[in-house]
Parts: sequence; C-alpha cells; structure tokens
Amino acid sequence: MAFHLYDTASRQIRELVPVVPGRVSIYHCGLTVQGPPHIGHIRKEVVFDVLRRWLERSGVEVAIVANVTDIDDKILAKGVEQGRPWFAVAYENERALHAAYEVLGCIPPTYEPRATGVVPEMIELMQTLIERGHAYAAEDGSGDVYFDVRSWPAYGELSRQKVDDMLPAEDAPAEGKRDGRDFALWKGHKAGDPDSASWPTPWGRGRPGWHLECSAMAAKYLGEEFDIHGGGLDLRFPHHENELAQSRAAGQPFARFWMHNAMLNLAGAKMSKSVGNTLMVSEVVKRVRPIALRYYLAASHYRSIVEFSEESLAEAATAFDRIEGFVRRAAGLVGPGELGEVPAAFAAAMDDDLSVPAALAVLQGRLSEGNQLLAAGASAELTAALADVRSMLDVLGLDPLSLTWDRGGDDAAYAQVIDSLVEGLLEQRQQARAAKDFATADRVRDQLTAAGIEIEDTPQGARWSVKGS
Repeated sequence: MAFHLYDTASRQIRELVPVVPGRVSIYHCGLTVQGPPHIGHIRKEVVFDVLRRWLERSGVEVAIVANVTDIDDKILAKGVEQGRPWFAVAYENERALHAAYEVLGCIPPTYEPRATGVVPEMIELMQTLIERGHAYAAEDGSGDVYFDVRSWPAYGELSRQKVDDMLPAEDAPAEGKRDGRDFALWKGHKAGDPDSASWPTPWGRGRPGWHLECSAMAAKYLGEEFDIHGGGLDLRFPHHENELAQSRAAGQPFARFWMHNAMLNLAGAKMSKSVGNTLMVSEVVKRVRPIALRYYLAASHYRSIVEFSEESLAEAATAFDRIEGFVRRAAGLVGPGELGEVPAAFAAAMDDDLSVPAALAVLQGRLSEGNQLLAAGASAELTAALADVRSMLDVLGLDPLSLTWDRGGDDAAYAQVIDSLVEGLLEQRQQARAAKDFATADRVRDQLTAAGIEIEDTPQGARWSVKGS
C-alpha cells in the first residue's frame, strides 16, 4: 500500500508522490524562541518525527528542515523585559528546544536554519515580488515592505477565506499599507530598536517579517518545489497562507502537501504563552518519564485535538508501563532479538494518513498474545512476538531497548532495581510456601499486589507483571 496523507489545501487524503522518486522533502515550522518549549509545541515535533521514522522504515530517504525563528517582535520584547541582548534570549531558548528534542527521543532535523542566517535570500525574494507587482515598499519612508494581497487572486485558498472577509493584519501599523490586510515582508528599523536587530536592504535597514523567512528557507534548502509543508493547525492562517501566497507569487510551485497537526489544549483552551497556561517540557518530564510523555503525545491521531490533563497523562504512563513490562520480561527470557518487518495491519494503518491509534491497536493485539506466551517460558513464538512489538515501537520512537532510551541511565537503572526487588520478594514467597508458612507467603503476595504487581503461578514458577498488562 502506498503512503496516503491528508492535504489541508485540498481537504483530501491523497497518495504522496514525491517530487524526487524515493526521496521525501519536508519543511515544518519550528519555534519562535522567545521562551522554552511547552508540550503543545513539542507535540508537533513528535508527530513529524514519527512521520519521518515511518517513511524511512518504508525505504524512503527523508530530508527534513525545521526552522528556528530567532528574530521577532516577541524576542525583542523579551530582551527588553529581561535586560538582556535579544540574541542571548533567542539562543538560550533555542538550546532549550534542542534539549526537548533530545529528552523526547526526536531525531534532529536534517538541517535547522535560523531566520537570521537567510537574510540575503529574503531580500532577493522581496525584490522578485516587487518586480512582479505583488509587493511594495511603504511610501512613508519607514523601510517597511508589504505583500499586496489583492494582487494575488488566490490569496485565502489554504484557509478557504475571501479577502473581503478578513480582518486587517496586525503585524505592522496600517499607515504604510495600501490595504489593511497586506502583511509585512520586512519591518523597517524603528527608534529604540537595537542596532544588532537590523540588516541593510535597498529600502533601508530593518529586519524580517515572520512569514518571509520560511519561504526563503524552504526554497534554499529543499528547492522551489518540495513535498510536505507542516506545522500546528494554528499556523494555517495567517502564517502558512502568507507563505503560500508569497512563494507562489514569486513563481515557485512550493509545497505539494500541507500537513497540520491539531492542538494540545488545556481545560478547553489552546495551550499558548499568551494565556499563561503553558506546561514546559522541562517541568513535565520531572513528573513523568520522557518515554511515557512521548507515548502520550504520539498515541492520538495527529489531526485530533488532545485535551491535556494530569489524569490522562498518568493513564498514558500506566499504559506504556504495561507495554514496556512485556518487552523487558520477554527480553529477559529470550534476549532482545532483532528488529524485523512490522505486521501488515500495522503498516496499513501507518500508510493511511499516519493513523497511530489504529497502529497501536495492532500492537496491543500482538502484546496480548505475547503476554500469554510469557507464561510458557522461552519459545520461538515468544521471540517472534517480541520482535514484532519492538519493531512497531521502533517506528513510533518508543522501543525501550533502543539506544535512545536504554543507555544504562536512570530509566534502565530504575527497571533493574524494580526487577531485583520483585524477584527478591518472589523468592521470599517461594521459600515461605516451601516451609508451609502460608501466612508469610500471602503477606508477600499482598504487598506486591498493593504495589500494582500481579502474580501468576505456573509450572515453571511465579511470573509477575504490572497490573493490567
């Protein structure tokens, strides 16, 4: 089955036919680094990491570019607020983003350009748009440059809006605009702006508008036509709408597919810095293991809204503990084994618009079979079940035995300690039963049950599992 993906522009699930056969090029909008990433931001990173892993598992070469917006009004404001250079604020938060990538097991992008690194390409793009009659320099001498939305009849096609129904763009004062809906390509240097936050252009010194940078970076690193452009659904308008308009108006085919993940909400409100309801990745991983947080963020369909709560996060952590419990116990009996092909039903689910929930249903079915096989001890069937489960988890970036997660660090040490404690208690219980001290044996069993451990007595000895696995 060929890979099919929902295209936001056409509102259809379509087969992905790459521009270059055997190679998929992806651009997704990264963070504006005025603050560290919260789990709403990082859901997008996990979604595109799973997409990349699946395409590569399917034999496709993937080039993935994710930008860093390191110059922006909000970053400048943070610098003033904190009494620090704007670029120090940006760099600190860029490092926090990279730490979040790493802690959640995301493969780094093929390249991660900064907006400040492609200013020459942005100037060239503006010159092209002005020459084609789709952009203009403000006549008030401000140095601002704007995209003329009425010069591009297709403007609004991505978000299915008409220009006359749109509100004025709030990215710059209306005085220099021909139409309030025109958006800023370039912002002229203003009194009070740091000199370091401006670059020379034919229209005066200034800095990039938010939308221009992504068009310049995508074309520079992926070519004028590439396969997938993505990001959070909140970017569809105005950011992605404006990118599409300015790139197409400049004569570039731009993206073949638009892929948007839905939001992660908190108490019904979109998670954002502006409403102060953020949950920073660095804080959440203090309450739940990073691999469990990744499972939580990956388990829902990427186009489904996730309503965050501590309860749902805890439930996801418990669900993943059951999966990991099988993997570690099976590996203890038959060894870690080798990763192989994923089951056909799993592949079909992933090829159908990256349907992780359906894929996890396949995994859970194989997990149930594997848990039944555990009771009989080591066998070829258990080896095969473990290989299937680990192969499916590997696609999702969740294989607990991979080097990403099992590096002899805290998680591995934690698992070893738990194994030793439980096995020690089981040995005490067995000795008590052999001595016919059933009161002590029952007391040990009750202690384990209270801790969430289920005991099953088999002819080969006692087996244990996390409750519910």
